Amino acid sequence: MTDQLPPEHIVTWAAVHADSRALAGRLLTSPPPGPWAAPWKGIVAITRGGMVPAAVLAREMGIRVIDTLAIASYDEKSQGRVQVLKTPEAAAADKGAGWLLVDDLVDTGTTARVARNLLPDALFVTLYAKPAARDLPDIFIHEVAQDTWVHFPWDTEDRDGALAYAPPLAGRGTP
Repeated sequence: MTDQLPPEHIVTWAAVHADSRALAGRLLTSPPPGPWAAPWKGIVAITRGGMVPAAVLAREMGIRVIDTLAIASYDEKSQGRVQVLKTPEAAAADKGAGWLLVDDLVDTGTTARVARNLLPDALFVTLYAKPAARDLPDIFIHEVAQDTWVHFPWDTEDRDGALAYAPPLAGRGTP
């Protein structure tokens, strides 16, 4: 018997934009109960996936300060050891209080747990959540099956009219 590959879901630029705007609308009209309240001190994007949603949230919510929390745990398709490469100093000094912590997806929760430990008082939001980690963000827009591999538009290219996963240029020997 052969192993079945997990299903794949390709997210378009339009979907990321629409979902990010929906998230902004929800944050502006009905933020969850908790210690967070506008005006926000800023946004912390978990790199790299949280950068695009963070940019849309910043625009829609009128937030000018954006910082990054660089956590590496994936090498394109496989998860490895977690490394914190950069910490957002201003947000960390406040334990995240008054900050939005943004990612594109929570999957197994490995990255999210590290982010939560560094910024426990931040409001953690994401576009997509899988069952194994859906309890980690305070808000998410869509739930995705655990065995689904989500490809975001920055991970894809057009191949004969269809979007498909594309490895980074650096991994292809192209400068």
